[in-house]
Formats: sequence, C-alpha cells, structure tokens
Amino acid sequence: MDTLFDEEKISLEEPLDDTGDRSAIGLGPEEEPLREEALSAFPAEQIDNSRALALTDVIAPRTRPGEALIRMAYRMGVPGHALAAPFRRASAIRVLATVESPITGDRTAGTALRAGHFLAHGVKQPIGQLDFGPTARISTGLEHMVHSFSWLNDLATSAPRTDCIAVAERITTCWLDANPVTAKGPVKGSKSGAAWSVENTGRRLLAWLVHAPMVLANQDGMLKPRLLDAIEHTANWLDRKALRSGAGLGQVAGWAAVTAAGLLLPEGKPRRLYGEAALIKSLGELVAEDGGSLARCPAAQMDAIEVLTDLIACYEAVDREAPEALWVMRELLVPPLLALRHGDGALGNWQGQGAISADRLSALIVATGIRTRPLDSPQHWGFQRMRGGQTTVQFDAGPPPRARHTRCGCASTLAFEMSDGPSRLIVNCGGSAMVGGQLPARLGQGLRATAAHSTLVLDNANSTAVLLHGKLGRGAETVEVERRSISQKGREATRIEASHDGYAARFGLLHNRVLTLRNDGTELSGDDILIPASRKGKRGKIAFAIRFHLGRGVEAHLTQDRRGASLLTPDGRLWQFRLRGDAAGPDEMKLSCEDSLWVDGDGRPHATEQLLIEGLTSRGGGQFSWLLKKMG
Repeated sequence: MDTLFDEEKISLEEPLDDTGDRSAIGLGPEEEPLREEALSAFPAEQIDNSRALALTDVIAPRTRPGEALIRMAYRMGVPGHALAAPFRRASAIRVLATVESPITGDRTAGTALRAGHFLAHGVKQPIGQLDFGPTARISTGLEHMVHSFSWLNDLATSAPRTDCIAVAERITTCWLDANPVTAKGPVKGSKSGAAWSVENTGRRLLAWLVHAPMVLANQDGMLKPRLLDAIEHTANWLDRKALRSGAGLGQVAGWAAVTAAGLLLPEGKPRRLYGEAALIKSLGELVAEDGGSLARCPAAQMDAIEVLTDLIACYEAVDREAPEALWVMRELLVPPLLALRHGDGALGNWQGQGAISADRLSALIVATGIRTRPLDSPQHWGFQRMRGGQTTVQFDAGPPPRARHTRCGCASTLAFEMSDGPSRLIVNCGGSAMVGGQLPARLGQGLRATAAHSTLVLDNANSTAVLLHGKLGRGAETVEVERRSISQKGREATRIEASHDGYAARFGLLHNRVLTLRNDGTELSGDDILIPASRKGKRGKIAFAIRFHLGRGVEAHLTQDRRGASLLTPDGRLWQFRLRGDAAGPDEMKLSCEDSLWVDGDGRPHATEQLLIEGLTSRGGGQFSWLLKKMG
C-alpha cells in the first residue's frame, strides 16, 4: 500500500453539519363569486417554464497567463507530458494521492458483493455467472452498476478496506477480461455497448481513481499494471469522446473524470485545465438557472451531486482548491432536489424513478455538507412544492425534458403527489427506470404513460408521446404556470394554476389544472379544466379520466352516492375525497376505485388502489372540481 502513492493520504474535513362548458363537475353558483374575488385580491406570480433556458452565467475558472494556451494545445493533441514537463521522458503512470470520498454507498448491496452476489433493485446476481461483456443482456440497473463501477462505493461502505480488496480485485479482473482496453480505447465491436457510454466510462474512471487503494492493492500482482494501463487509456479516450457526447449527465461525468485524471495522474496539469473548462461549460448546459437538472429526474440530480462531490474530494486529496464554479453548482443542485422530499423523508416518484429512500438522500446531503431549505418554486425545473401544516404537495408544472437530457422520460405533465406527515396519500406509480429487476420489462412503457400518474387523461392517450428507450416524442411543449397566495373563505392558502398543450393538436383542448392548498394543510381543492385551443371548437364528446393513485396501504371506501370516498392511511389519518359542483348524469361520469401499483426506492412493486373519475365531456370544454379534506 505505501508504495502505491507518492504523497501521504490527506483526509477531508468533516462535512457541515375559463372558458369552456362547466356542466360536468363545476363550481356551484354560490362558490364562483368567492373564487373570482379571491383571485383578484392578490397579484399573480407568472413563472416562465421555457425549457430552452440553461445556466450559462457560471463562474469561469481562474487561469494564469499561458494556461489558456496550454489548454488549447492539449485540445489540439499535444501530449500532456510534453506541455507539463518538456524535454523530459513521460513519467510512469501511477496514482498520486489517496482520495477520501464522503459519498457512502448501499451497505446491503456491499454485503451482498462480499457474499458473492450483485444486488440491483432487489435482485441478486451471482458474480461468477454474470456476463461482463459490453453488449450483455442484463437489467438496466445491474448494467449501470457493473459498467460504472458504482458498486465500489457499496463495497467500501460495507466493511473495512482490507476485507474488500479481494472482492474488488476479482470483479475488476472479470470486467477487464470481458472489456479489454487498448491505447486506442475499447476494442472493435464493444464501442456500441453500455460499457463504453460516456456516462458509464466517466463514472468508471472516477471510481477507479477514488477507490485506487482498493483496486490497486497489488494482492493480485497481474491486476495492478493492467488496471493502470486501463486508467491511462480510458482517460485518453475520454479526452476525445466527451467533447462529442452531447449535453447531459453523461458529458458531465466524462469531463469530471478527465479533470480527476488531470489531478491524480502524473504531469496532468494540461488535462486538468482542459477538463475544468469543458466541465463547467457542460454543467451550464445541464443545470437550469434555479439548479434543477434539465433531465427533470431526481436520480439524475443526485448523480450530478455525487460526481461533483467525488471530484471536489480529488482536489482536496492533492491539496488544490477546486474552481468556485464547482462549489456553486453543487450548492444550486441541492434545494430543487429537496423540493421533491415527502414527509417520510423520501423522494416522490418522478420521471421513472421509485421513491428514493430517506436514508440514501440524507447520506448524500450530509456528504455535501450543504445546509439549505427546499426550493418551493423552481422557475425552470418545473416541480412546484406547496406545504401547509403536515401536508406536502408536489406538482409537475413543467414540460417534459428534451431528448438529449431524457433518461427515462414520462408523460407526467400536471400530475401531483401529496403526503400527510409520513403517510403518502396521492402518488404516481413510478419505477419505469427500474424494470428488469423485480419489475417485469413489459410494464416499462405503461409506467411511463400519463395514466400511471395522478392527472387527467383524454381518450386514454398520453399527453406526450412515449417512445422506446426512454425517449419522448411530441406532446406537451408549452406549460404556463401562475402561483399566488390567496384568501379562501377567510383562510390563507397557496394556489398554483398550470396548463399544458399536450392534447391541443389531437383533440383541440388545453388542460388547465388549479391546485389550492390551505396553509393549515387541511384542504386541497382541485379544478381540472378543458379549454378549447382555438376559437373554432370541435363538436361531439370525448372520453376523459382523472386518476388519483393512492399511496401504499391507503384504504379507500366509496360513499353511497358514489361522489366521494374516505381514505384511511396506515397510521390512522382520515381524509375525505369529494366531487364538487352539480351532480352529473350516470352516463356522463362516475367515480370508482380500481387496482394500481406503486414502486418503492428499491424497485419493488406494491399493490395499491386508485380513485378514478371517468366519463364523457364536450369537445367544447369542461370543468371537473374535486376536494381532499382532512377529517378530525
């Protein structure tokens, strides 16, 4: 161990602590004047959700005279050693310092590794039976774990380093055998596989550098030179490929790894300067002005925070100050993520993710050392948050992510989730990014559909087209949002109104949803309004459905008039769901309770129920009003 590194190990500091037909379900005549009076008494806050906006005004790294020339020369292909130490032979590849990363992994998954199994989304896979090849047909979660070497974090968390070295070397050897790396990068035939995506490659190189004491411990005398060569060749490959990978988390991971290699490998200053500038630019293309990732995915947000935290640890390992932009970016990423935290501390089910656990989220926040409050109204990320008493509401009031940022895109526009303390009352199904483990792959497309979210659906169609491989097509392009504080029957409340055009092209209707939460958290009122997209409305009627997927363990009992339901949470909290407005004919609309499912943070599906309002409405528009009220 002592011969591996040229400098003593440097420890990190401890982290700091209305215009349509309202005949379906509408406001009664006595309620409408109250609504208009309340709205006119308070100014509205217009929110621009243009998804073309990105954070471009970032803090540029400070460079000394000549450093820009070094960066340019390195980009043009001049070898790093010729720029860092001209007229001298290139130094032998080695890792210059020990990195102490504050990121903690999954102890359970690490223990499974030491027992001979990978554990991904609740499914065990024996190490000896796994195909490590770049094009192996394995689940998405296991594929990412294997090729990004994220399992090293789990292993390091599960036991002292000396107890993990043999396992780390065994898996690393298996991977190198199946994925040989040459001076030109991956061998022919493996470049199109998941092993050589820029994201997985960047995170793999970063993991090798951060966990070098574990994978380069030299118990296996043949592994050390092979892995050092693989580190050098991978860094050289990323120098060329990260620039062409397009915007997104993959490019950020690639440039972070390039920068880390510049810090921790000999004569790396030119590579570091080159990587820093490109990394900061790619972060500006990934992160919106409010700190939300343009992927609009909580898991992608967490991955970006992890990558930056590990990179900052690399700077500290070599006693060098990280560029201020990296600190600023990481601080920007945390508050929007906290906006998706429910009363149980875990995250909501958004953009294909399950309910990421409170422990995992808390560990990440502690690792960053950032103390901050949730961002209630991120203007560009799109997830609005309302809080009253113990009630939390999360509202997807933004357009779907663009193709270059999409990971596992879902047609979830204007869906919401709601929790009361630790109990989740209204949820989305989630989990489409976790299929292949305990979730059958055939459910993947369905879990990305609008019907898998708590929102309105027209004619059983998605508000945005759901394509293969996690991509999205045409649909909701423009989302207009207005947030204000109002007085409702003498009580203060927060009101958010949002609309999208996802059904305009096909059905000529805009969907407008208004959510109003009392400040004491005892009532959430909702209005789903269909408005003609043009003056020339269409004739006839169209089927609609408004779904309210219920949280795990919530018991639903319909009332005798079938215009309401009582909802009892597992911890004994009672809520009443009620349709508002004049009664509609039974052929026009009905309230029912049907089966549903909800996916937790480990990818496990749980049988749940959903309330479903469905019927026919005029193509000229309509309004459907409902109320959730806490009893007792």
